[in-house]
Amino acid sequence: MAKPRAATPPKDYESALAELEAIVADMEAGQLSLDASLAAYKRGAELLAYCRRQLADAEQQVGILENGKLVPFTPDDTDE
Repeated sequence: MAKPRAATPPKDYESALAELEAIVADMEAGQLSLDASLAAYKRGAELLAYCRRQLADAEQQVGILENGKLVPFTPDDTDE
């Protein structure tokens, strides 16, 4: 039973996804206490938001490349 890590940002999309999958597995196992479940849920929500932002940024970059625009990409990260 892995404990959710503190609210440190993941180093990349893949590590965020791996941590999120581990949290889901822990929660599905049903062995977490109520407090641990709530902490895991909170961390999972943070990781999910991070992954969604990363995917949206990647989608925007692909859109820029597909349209042949030569403009620098800056993510519209209003959350951070």
